[in-house]
Parts: sequence; structure tokens; C-alpha cells
Amino acid sequence: MMFGFGPWELLVVLIIVIFFYGGKRLPQIGDGLGRSISEFKKAIRGEDSPGQGGKKQLEPEDPPKNSDKTGASSRD
Repeated sequence: MMFGFGPWELLVVLIIVIFFYGGKRLPQIGDGLGRSISEFKKAIRGEDSPGQGGKKQLEPEDPPKNSDKTGASSRD
């Protein structure tokens, strides 16, 4: 197994998690963990996440036009 964790180590970790969080919150924790892992995988692949709403390309702004109202002093 990965990182030297066998089935007995995973069972001990699961028992500790159930002890601290209780059986009722365990599905919520699993759901959140699953969503986090899927979002992480999507980010690695370069896909948009649902929270971003798509990538926005920035359009260059028009440079400000010089006019007499800019406050520049003119020499007489």
C-alpha cells in the first residue's frame, strides 16, 4: 500500500476519526474530502473549477485620451 499504510493502520485511523467526529458527521467529511480531491485533480489538469465560472480573458483598455479637461496647465 501507499506510504506503508496497510489495512490495519487504515482501520485504526478510521476508528480514531469516528471517535472524534462521530458517525453522523462522517458522511459530510467524506463528501467534502471527495469534492476537494476532485477539484485538486481538475486544477492539475487545467480545467475550470465550478466556482470560477469559466476563465475570463482580459481585454486591453483604451488608453485615456488627452483633452483640455485633464488639468494640464497650458503656457500662454
